[in-house]
Amino acid sequence: TLNDREKGLGRWGFQLTADALEHLIDLSHGDARVALNNLEAACAYALETELEQRELGLQVIENALDRKALPYDKDGEEHYNLISAFHKSLRGGDPQAAVYWLYRMLLAGEDPLFVARRMIRFASEDVGLADPQALQVALTAFDAWQKVGPPEAQLALSEAAVYLAMAPKSNALYLAEKAVKEEIERTGPRPVPLHIRNAPTALMKKLGYGRGYRYPHNYPGAWIEQEYLPDRVRNRVFYRPTDRGFERELRRRLGRQRGKRNYPDQG
Repeated sequence: TLNDREKGLGRWGFQLTADALEHLIDLSHGDARVALNNLEAACAYALETELEQRELGLQVIENALDRKALPYDKDGEEHYNLISAFHKSLRGGDPQAAVYWLYRMLLAGEDPLFVARRMIRFASEDVGLADPQALQVALTAFDAWQKVGPPEAQLALSEAAVYLAMAPKSNALYLAEKAVKEEIERTGPRPVPLHIRNAPTALMKKLGYGRGYRYPHNYPGAWIEQEYLPDRVRNRVFYRPTDRGFERELRRRLGRQRGKRNYPDQG
């Protein structure tokens, strides 16, 4: 682009230094359109400020884009320290720290979609069904970055970070996942109970597939006591909702259906 005098920026005679090029690459995250837009903005800035030398150095790029090249190793210790600080700030319910660490990463050149993916995971692992909307907020922020890009979509990431930090917390889904994996590993692939098996053929029906199944919609409240787990796993409880946020309602529903014996009073 800098060498193309007809369709590019070659008529201005600018030269890009190696460190400036590296900074542009970091900011683009592999998106050529972002890189070209940033380069054009840097050239416009250089022309507006009547830059005497035709060299686009790191300082010019930083001034033009208002994005400092902060020291940051994406594969080093600081990368993991910052994402850890961000994650723990979300978990601890501190929106001030959450937005601080978010922008520490973004301004240092971290891939915004990496951060967005971590927020999606956080929404399921640390918020869960205490606020079912949290996952949608995180997914929307990811989608917004893909559709809009920087700098406008940074606010979408901020919105998601603050929302997640302030949401009621529950790791009940995470614990359920861990417990059910351990159970399957311990007991193996237990057979599906006959009454909830699919029975598309006469032979299967003759063998007892589907026999005794009670259709919940035929009962009051669209629910009827019925066993859905294999014999050796019967009565196991994997998901234990907390008493926080929407899980309080889920806890109430479980208690109403099956009594409180399997669900502790405190989540």
